[in-house]
Amino acid sequence: MPKLIRITTVPISLKLLLKNQMSFMSNAGFDVLMVSSEGKEWYDVSKNEKGIRKEIIPFTRKITPLKDIYCLWLLFRLFKREKPDIVHTHTPKAGLLGMVAAWMAGVPVKIHTLAGLPFIVEKGRKAKLLSDIEKITYRFADEVWPNSYSLKDFIISKKLVRPEKVKIIGEGSSNGVDLKVFDRNNLQENHLVAATMRIVPGEDDFLMLTVGRLVKDKGIADLVEAFVQSKIVNRSKLILLGDFEQDLNPLEPKTINQIKDHPRIVHVPWTDHVAHYLAICDVLIHPSHREGFPNVLLESGAMCCPIICSDIPGNTDLVKHKKTALVYQVGLVSALKEAMEFAFVKRADMQGYAENLHQRVVEKFDRNSIQKNIFNAYNRLLNNK
Repeated sequence: MPKLIRITTVPISLKLLLKNQMSFMSNAGFDVLMVSSEGKEWYDVSKNEKGIRKEIIPFTRKITPLKDIYCLWLLFRLFKREKPDIVHTHTPKAGLLGMVAAWMAGVPVKIHTLAGLPFIVEKGRKAKLLSDIEKITYRFADEVWPNSYSLKDFIISKKLVRPEKVKIIGEGSSNGVDLKVFDRNNLQENHLVAATMRIVPGEDDFLMLTVGRLVKDKGIADLVEAFVQSKIVNRSKLILLGDFEQDLNPLEPKTINQIKDHPRIVHVPWTDHVAHYLAICDVLIHPSHREGFPNVLLESGAMCCPIICSDIPGNTDLVKHKKTALVYQVGLVSALKEAMEFAFVKRADMQGYAENLHQRVVEKFDRNSIQKNIFNAYNRLLNNK
């Protein structure tokens, strides 16, 4: 039985981004070990991935040289003890330390999945440092799997990796979408009621939803500013579903105060019942400044919920302007404001885009198909060793 070790920096990635992949691989014949830092999400991960072993390594998301060297040593010892056939990493810190330690320990197959590049939104020395970290990670990997074609093109064009190392799984995405969970026919009435009670919509309110971490890179400041400036502000509500992360990439105090104080903005702390919020809202807005392949767009597509999103790589790998979504220039508040107003007036057009995207998501991004593609890629690499 081949042994597979999957590594993320924090366990929320295992919970949300890679849900059920460990169980799938275990059922398909792999001995699987999950590795990540400590966190409350392990409770849900253990429920989702029943019977899968776990190992805690105290990764940090920040640059912490002494702790990072210690984690590198712990990973090396883990690999020497477990003797895995494959080490597969996700997220920047886990990728760097996991790939270097796997090379040091002589692991036969080393894979890093790339789902976004933090240095894209940085400047100066920090951007150079983060870029160099990516380059080192790719150098020690046998294969690099960007989760979108635009990411593949970007890292090759910037000469971060040799082109022959880069592979795309299927049409992109790290894990696809669970079409049973994100199905309007499978929603639970009590969760729909709970979501409605959190929002407290007026009878004719136009409900606009964003889902994800409330941080600068996700375009939250753009979204809030566009909303408060829009002509439809008094006939709409903006729902922000996600948690603040003020230790990394924080929002400005002005934006936080607007979120807390504006009577038409509703902040909902993170919940796993995203499908129920998508079901009761009129449009999903994803104003992010950087992405790999955004799961929330897949989820919205599966739910047939209309989308407004920025024109960044990752978003545009999935949607096309006025065909499957409304796409605007990233960071341009006036363009986002106009898109909101268009969606309010042209609801039939928006629903048509959503139906077109729904068909594409169902055909190309079913979670079971994505996981089978990953399994086949593992076997290809093992057979070539």
